Amino acid sequence: MGRVIPLIIITFLLLLIDFYSFKAIMNVYRDWNIKKRKILKSIWWGYTLILLLGVYLSMIFNLYLSIKTVFLVAFFITFVTKLVFMPFLFIDDIRRFFLWIKGKIFPEKEVVKQENSIPRSEFLVKAGLAVAAIPLASLTWGIAYGAYDYRVRRQTLYFKNLPSEFDGITLGQISDIHSGSFYNKKAVLGGVEMLLQQKPDFIFFTGDLVNGKATEMKDYQDIFSKVRAPLGVYSTLGNHDYGTYEKWASEAARLKNVEDVKKAHQLMGWDLLMNENRRLKVNGAEIGILGIENWGTGRFPKFGKMEEAIKNTDDLPIKLLLSHDPSHWRAEVLPKYPTVDASFAGHTHGAQFGIESEYVKWSPVQYVYNEWDGLYKEGNQQLYVNVGYGFLGYPGRVGILPEITIFELKKG
Repeated sequence: MGRVIPLIIITFLLLLIDFYSFKAIMNVYRDWNIKKRKILKSIWWGYTLILLLGVYLSMIFNLYLSIKTVFLVAFFITFVTKLVFMPFLFIDDIRRFFLWIKGKIFPEKEVVKQENSIPRSEFLVKAGLAVAAIPLASLTWGIAYGAYDYRVRRQTLYFKNLPSEFDGITLGQISDIHSGSFYNKKAVLGGVEMLLQQKPDFIFFTGDLVNGKATEMKDYQDIFSKVRAPLGVYSTLGNHDYGTYEKWASEAARLKNVEDVKKAHQLMGWDLLMNENRRLKVNGAEIGILGIENWGTGRFPKFGKMEEAIKNTDDLPIKLLLSHDPSHWRAEVLPKYPTVDASFAGHTHGAQFGIESEYVKWSPVQYVYNEWDGLYKEGNQQLYVNVGYGFLGYPGRVGILPEITIFELKKG
């Protein structure tokens, strides 16, 4: 019963939007011959029925991920495109409603207004189609080219207390792999090779290895096992790694899955930090690497325990923190842990959609997170938010591309 209501709502909304859109388009192209109109009608409603059937099967049955993704993504793109089209139809209907009222009040002008109304309706509908083509094209492009268009971002981090032995050392960061969403192993391997070409001295992975199930790593564990660095790879868990968004036969089954996710880190040779710390040594000098379990504001789980992660680190001149959710920085790190010099997070994905350039940076996720992409500073503390290596839900990226970050640590 829990799935029946969403299916009914989906059906009603899609059919309502489809009927409204189709009626407007057929009205504009009323001069088409019967054959063309029948072809358009068959294609339009045939696609809608196939799409609805695919969504139903995806929600009811455990289809192959690739098949489910095709249907759900097609629905998402179709729905967004038609929603963009809707305002133009509303404007035209409102305009024609007022013309009808005016015609009742001034009947002698009704004929003139009817003649003029058809071209204006055609303009609005065609303008709507043109504007709706923008999200259709961009979202399709984001799947075809954006999902695996990895880019290397470079960032210098300055620390007053950085030991000279660490001056100039390089750190790599990736985040939010979400292996359960991948569908192109060759492209994923290409991103890993891009990271390794940078030859970072040590690497951070800041959570969300999977979408929810440890088995999602089966086809990708060999690829990410290649992620190695001379001074080690350090990792932490994200909110998805706990399997709380999946359905399990029991709580014991979910906890077993969490242990399997942890084991995947171990098998890849990554040092998973679960509310603990490590001392990174170079020529006798040391800095601290702290890692906590997921801690996020709002509805996200708070498994992180900073008091355990920072224990016995008072003597260390620099502390670097891995914490998946950037909201943790402002909510807990800044007010309670002033000795944490830099935090490294992911989680936001940059919404996988937005604008990112030298002069403009915008994404709808900025209305949810104060810190969502790049470097932030407050006092002597810093936070870097990586927008992610993989993707979730929408299998693509538009404007906000998958990220490999290379930091240079400098004294200053």
